[in-house]
Amino acid sequence: MKSASLTLYIDGKCPLCVAEMKQLRAWDRHGRLAFIDIAQPGFDPAPLGVDLAALNRQLHARTAEGRYLVGIDSIVAAYTLAGKGWMVAPLRVPVMRPAFRALYRMFARNRMSVSRWIGLGTGLVCTNETCALKPDPSRSERLD
Repeated sequence: MKSASLTLYIDGKCPLCVAEMKQLRAWDRHGRLAFIDIAQPGFDPAPLGVDLAALNRQLHARTAEGRYLVGIDSIVAAYTLAGKGWMVAPLRVPVMRPAFRALYRMFARNRMSVSRWIGLGTGLVCTNETCALKPDPSRSERLD
């Protein structure tokens, strides 16, 4: 089995994060992305060289070569590998990156509130402190 080009470390307790990763998985027709839920019981961040608090502050990703990406760099890499790089093109503009980084950090700190504000959470099934979107009868895929 081919290994992923990028592994994203996601917060499975965050409805918006779960929904976004489900969308990325649907777009990832070549299986380039992998997802690890940092909210799963028994998840150990020690091999990553970063603590759980840091993983919860910003999205982290690891490339197949072992390089780590954090925050908007993770987002740009994931969308690009999923064939949707054009959607995050503004995040690549050097003069804008500091502002986007600051906005992303603010969003990441408030992601649970943002999830509620936009109405996410009602379509989730939560068990063992983690959440997944309710199955859509018209599709067979889900975020594991």
